[in-house]
Amino acid sequence: MPEVQALIVDDSSVMRKIVERSLRQAGLESLIVVEAGSGVEGLEVLRSRRVDLILSDINMPAMDGLEFVRQLRKQQLAEGVPVVMITTESSEEHVKQAIEAGAIGYIRKPFTADQVKQKVLSLLPKA
Repeated sequence: MPEVQALIVDDSSVMRKIVERSLRQAGLESLIVVEAGSGVEGLEVLRSRRVDLILSDINMPAMDGLEFVRQLRKQQLAEGVPVVMITTESSEEHVKQAIEAGAIGYIRKPFTADQVKQKVLSLLPKA
């Protein structure tokens, strides 16, 4: 599999590390991770670099994941890049809003590496 650049957006540094570890366990050995602590930081990252995959928490201060996805679509950042939401919400409404905003899937916390593999690997370009 080719090198994959992933942006992980979460206000918890521990959670960002857990997501990164899950991606590696899912089989992404050649993974380059860029971290952002909020939707605002995530947009800043995307203005200066290209990524292949975005994983974003929904519940964050400053700019939540839903607004982050809306803004990245509105500003035409990361066109065609798959966005997967990470949520503790059992609420279908949040998931529906995320999909409407442009996300293509979601993973519920707590998650396993297998769940990450199922949701994420199919979204990446094949080598």
